[in-house]
Amino acid sequence: MSSIIIDDLYKIIIDRIDKKPAGSYTVEIVNKGKAYVARKVGEESVEVIVASLSEGRERFISEVADLLYHLLVLMAIEGVTPEDIYKELERRRK
Repeated sequence: MSSIIIDDLYKIIIDRIDKKPAGSYTVEIVNKGKAYVARKVGEESVEVIVASLSEGRERFISEVADLLYHLLVLMAIEGVTPEDIYKELERRRK
């Protein structure tokens, strides 16, 4: 797996925000506002920590995936792309 899946998921999130399909969880949480999505990122962060400490590898992987999804939604709301993050990480690597 590579960054391609992150880029693809981000594109799907942007598409859902733009087209607002009925029944979309992405649309549901975005409609609740940035503060709500930011809180979801916080909640998922805590769940990652708990899974890491006491719930095993598979649960940890699942929670990290949830965190990444919610973080990508928050990034979309902020107008920040995965490419922006890749560039920052590259800058820090030097």
